Amino acid sequence: MKIDSIDHVVLTVKDMNATCEFYSKVLGMEVVTFGEAGRKALAFGSQKINLQQFGRESTLIAEKPTPGSADVCFVTSVPVSEVIAHLNSCGVRLIGGPVKETGQGDR
Repeated sequence: MKIDSIDHVVLTVKDMNATCEFYSKVLGMEVVTFGEAGRKALAFGSQKINLQQFGRESTLIAEKPTPGSADVCFVTSVPVSEVIAHLNSCGVRLIGGPVKETGQGDR
């Protein structure tokens, strides 16, 4: 198993507007709207933090997302079948997936 980089992070937030205002005003991040559902993200440099509203999570979510929790999405050059086999051998239970998801390149 080899992780090459972080693709993006997803934060579950209680208040989308307050979150966007804080990160843009205090940290200078750009609020970006993307996807068919008008999802929000925070862009800075070549990085992106996707936001999901608590109670309105996407179909691929953590088992029990709560406000302030985060999902980290990694990039690997290892074939998916090998990743799954490795995770299984380590006793990691897959909740959903693998699925084809949008990532860092989608702004």
